[in-house]
Amino acid sequence: MRLLKFYNQIIKFGRECDPRDKKQEIKSYEDTAILYGAVDTEVKGIMLGIDIESPELLLADNLRKRNKRIDLVISHHPEGKAYASLYEVMRLQVDLLIKAGICADVAQQLLEERMQEVLRKILPQNHMRTVDTASLLDIPFMCVHTPADNHASSFIQHLLDKEKPKKLKDILEILYQIPEYKEAEKNNAGPRIILGNPNRTAGRIFVEMTGGTEGPKDSFENLSKVGVRTIVAMHLSEEHFKKVRDTNLNVVIAGHISSDTLGLNLLLDKIERESKEEFDIFACSGFRRFKRY
Repeated sequence: MRLLKFYNQIIKFGRECDPRDKKQEIKSYEDTAILYGAVDTEVKGIMLGIDIESPELLLADNLRKRNKRIDLVISHHPEGKAYASLYEVMRLQVDLLIKAGICADVAQQLLEERMQEVLRKILPQNHMRTVDTASLLDIPFMCVHTPADNHASSFIQHLLDKEKPKKLKDILEILYQIPEYKEAEKNNAGPRIILGNPNRTAGRIFVEMTGGTEGPKDSFENLSKVGVRTIVAMHLSEEHFKKVRDTNLNVVIAGHISSDTLGLNLLLDKIERESKEEFDIFACSGFRRFKRY
């Protein structure tokens, strides 16, 4: 498969799992991009990791010298121009909050403040450092962020809606049936309850796993007011934890790297099924390949 077709497939399937109203025009995701390489590159062997920086690219170069076919290196977390534009993707979180029951004006205001906070954090970073390494090594390089996270978020929300867990411990049992979380637990990084106790009622569940990065700190009180009782998230910063602790919400952390891995696996499955092609995956940097077909 040519690199451009591969990228277009990622965007296509990312849109299909996007939480926004399908009547909206969903453009390409700013945090997903071909960062280096010719778009007509034939892609068969892929080195894929959650975080790819210069050491991983040097590893790819070394493997290529050992006659391993690596046509493309993919980072889940954005680098280069995709990282510089990460805050733009957060706009989809407005729709998540509105669907949860928060007033549109309030949701918009909360997100605008949070987006500016993320922008200020990103501005001084050395965005092009890893991309420059890929260029010097002449290794095609891309990142796939929100399209994968959309898949993880949609999968978990649909699963919990279907299973209707009554207690927090039931949520953990459901998550532990998923290979990515089962694998994470082997390395002491499985799902955890960080607010609430196992026998506490789960109530209405809000899954927060997409939209670039963590949502607004002040959204937790609003979510509680509209009837949400439990948040299932990839991760939660200490600053966000302190905010949510002041509400009556339960919080289950599914796991960051494992949730990222889940989304990537679901996305790869779709691409391989539709194209009837299988890629040779060199898993690194926390990623593990689990197929569902």
